[in-house]
Amino acid sequence: MTSKMALVGTILACGISLGGFFPGYYYYKTHFDMRTVTVKGLAEKDVKADLAVWNIRFQSTGNVLATTKKDIEAQEQTIKSFLQKAGFSDDEIIVQGLTMQDAYADAYRDRNSIPSRYTLNQTLTVRTDKVDLVNSFYPQIGDLVSKGVSFNTYGNGVSYLFTGLNNIKPSMLKQATQNARQAADEFAQNSHSKVGKIRSANQGVFSILPREEIPDQGEREQINKKVRVVSTVEYYLD
Repeated sequence: MTSKMALVGTILACGISLGGFFPGYYYYKTHFDMRTVTVKGLAEKDVKADLAVWNIRFQSTGNVLATTKKDIEAQEQTIKSFLQKAGFSDDEIIVQGLTMQDAYADAYRDRNSIPSRYTLNQTLTVRTDKVDLVNSFYPQIGDLVSKGVSFNTYGNGVSYLFTGLNNIKPSMLKQATQNARQAADEFAQNSHSKVGKIRSANQGVFSILPREEIPDQGEREQINKKVRVVSTVEYYLD
């Protein structure tokens, strides 16, 4: 009887001892997991646009539809000739759909006050990787006014695009991560700690920005751009 009681006492003692060990162990692990530092790493790279999309919109107005159409076709040919002489190929010049407005279709307008019944709008789009050529000849397009071209001010302009983002992502992420590690090392040194493994990481969003901040000129209006990414990394601290 005495030996049985002693065995029961031993089992209870072990249970109490283990019961005290595991809560303490998990408390230590939780406390250790909280010893982290979250830092951000910045990477920037200057790039140049590799694609230009140039929209040229023009129009013709008149009271005789056939005559108005001939006029806009003549304007189209004048613009095409200008672009071809500048060095753009036929494959780079895209003719968009023709649109027409008939002022007489508006029943609420006084026909006697309408100067021109028909308005035809046409768009030529230049899509090319010759961004420097576009940049050179874009200011000269206004000279075609003296040759009978009537530009529509709405929708005209050039968009300079950078399409090589995927090619530079790996190197920029590497740089951002290195900068984040450097920031973590500086923090650890000041707090008398040591940087351990990465607990979590977020690569961040890549942004394409204008290289120069020019008033009233957005990123797509500039050839020279800046790609930026800010990565967030959380490290364990030993």
